[in-house]
Amino acid sequence: MAMDQLKPKYYFDLSENQFGEWLASADAVWELIPRISDLIQATFIPGILGEVSPTAQFGENVFIGEDAKVLAGTVILGPAIIGRGCTIGPNAYIRQNVIICDGAHVGHVCEVKNALLMEGALVPHFAYVGDSLLGRKAHLGAGVKLSNVRIDGKSVTVKIGGERHETGLRKFGAILGDEAEVGCNAVLNPGTLVGPRTLISGALLAGGCYPQDSFVSHGHTPEVRPKK
Repeated sequence: MAMDQLKPKYYFDLSENQFGEWLASADAVWELIPRISDLIQATFIPGILGEVSPTAQFGENVFIGEDAKVLAGTVILGPAIIGRGCTIGPNAYIRQNVIICDGAHVGHVCEVKNALLMEGALVPHFAYVGDSLLGRKAHLGAGVKLSNVRIDGKSVTVKIGGERHETGLRKFGAILGDEAEVGCNAVLNPGTLVGPRTLISGALLAGGCYPQDSFVSHGHTPEVRPKK
């Protein structure tokens, strides 16, 4: 099982994913993080086909798909691909090398950089997503932060089944499998792997590798006592 959790196919249904062949090309799922820019270059076709607020700002090499909406105050630096039917903003900040696939949503005061959000992924409010992959219909609650740099600046390691794996990446946020969910105000440490359909409680500091179909909770309840 531990070795399975290295593979992209553990986290994503490759047969249902428009980038399934690209995802399957990596031996370890984190190897895809520095290759997002290459994927954009290989698939980018310029065009603004959706509805864009006059107060939104774009850099170069930004594609907006049909029926997508870019709301007021949003900044998209590019290169970026925004798919069909997406909603971005208001006041979202989309930095370099971002792909937001069809039907995904990045909402109010969210920041995204060097990331792939697959079909139907939801990042609605006050979240940070950096150097990460979010599977189909993955969902981040309000205020979730996917931390992508270790506090000591060293390269990120991943622990799976008691074994540490050196990623060689100084910046690596999280991998969230299809339909994974992270509760409000949780923080995921650099290099966190979350299996498909796994739920992480809100306000939790999480890290490591969590298997599919799991529930990750605090393990304690608040204490209530009379005031003095």
